[in-house]
Amino acid sequence: MKPNSRPQRGVMLLEVLIALLIFALGVLGLVGLQARAARDSSQTKYRADATLLANDLLGQMWLTSRDYATLNAAFTSSGSGGARYNTWNARVANALPGAVANPPTVVLAQVQPLPAIVAGASAPATGLTSSSQVTITVYWKAPGEPAADPAHKIVLVNEIR
Repeated sequence: MKPNSRPQRGVMLLEVLIALLIFALGVLGLVGLQARAARDSSQTKYRADATLLANDLLGQMWLTSRDYATLNAAFTSSGSGGARYNTWNARVANALPGAVANPPTVVLAQVQPLPAIVAGASAPATGLTSSSQVTITVYWKAPGEPAADPAHKIVLVNEIR
């Protein structure tokens, strides 16, 4: 041993404390990751439920008389809403959180057929009927989200002939 050297004390303790700090930061990171995964999982469920509900309403539209007047009377959300819309809206309110405060919308627009092309010139469309373009927007707001945050939504657009 050299005459002027002192034995090092506490180095092992310092190394253990640094190792514990690194381990604790890793565990905190994993806890945060797990919380984020749980939140994203619930959002995925709400998005899937909203998509299924919108597709369900669209299927009901395809099964009824598909003329614009019938669809507009039964399924539109404007005013007090059509009878079929109100029934579906109650199902949405039961399935999705925050849907009562953010009700879904169903908007129909009548689409005229494109004119038939005859020998390079436009001719009036004969035998073609108009169709209805339907836009279904479903909203939800997960529990615990800040009130100032906007509601989540999916939009489904389809044409019914």
